[in-house]
Amino acid sequence: MKKIEAVIFDMDGVLIDAKEWHYEALNKALALFGYQISRYEHLVTYDGLPTRKKLEMLSMEQGLPVQLHSFINEMKQLYTMEIVYAKCNPVFQHEYALSQLKANGYKIGVASNSIKNSIEVMMKKSALSQYLDIIMSNEDVTEGKPNPEIYTKTINTLKLKPEQCLVVEDNINGINAAKAAGAYVLTVGTVQDVTFDNIMTMIKTIERGDL
Repeated sequence: MKKIEAVIFDMDGVLIDAKEWHYEALNKALALFGYQISRYEHLVTYDGLPTRKKLEMLSMEQGLPVQLHSFINEMKQLYTMEIVYAKCNPVFQHEYALSQLKANGYKIGVASNSIKNSIEVMMKKSALSQYLDIIMSNEDVTEGKPNPEIYTKTINTLKLKPEQCLVVEDNINGINAAKAAGAYVLTVGTVQDVTFDNIMTMIKTIERGDL
């Protein structure tokens, strides 16, 4: 019989409604040098990618000088943190979901293409840190999503097998990464879809062998 032992969450668009924050912060940093990413490009092409990958794509597509990457990345992180401190607050349904998963004996992780400091600050401000067994950031891997490395490393660190893990993701890069790592995936449309009931329904579906 299949048995799920851990639930691993992406962060942006799953536990934190931060997609718009990253878009605003990166464009604010790019605007210092006269560049920008359109909302359409953000949603269709750049969603879920690490900032350094976005900057590489901008260099190829818009001629952004490579020597500006480091400074723009630093400014983007600074602007993101300003927004986080102003807007990131606890969400009851997420606190309830993670607290109930923890009470039911599941291991809980966050695996995000964000940098570690961003994840730690957002998890603390959203009151979710206390439920986490592991945080994995883009600084912990060589390749970000859609490469499966971040999920493979998270699962290995938890000392579990991929088929014992359910990943909660919202975008194609993360979904592909989780599937390539061999984990089960619960795809959500928005942060509002991340509820204890939805997660447990998926776990029961997996354990019945219906997937």
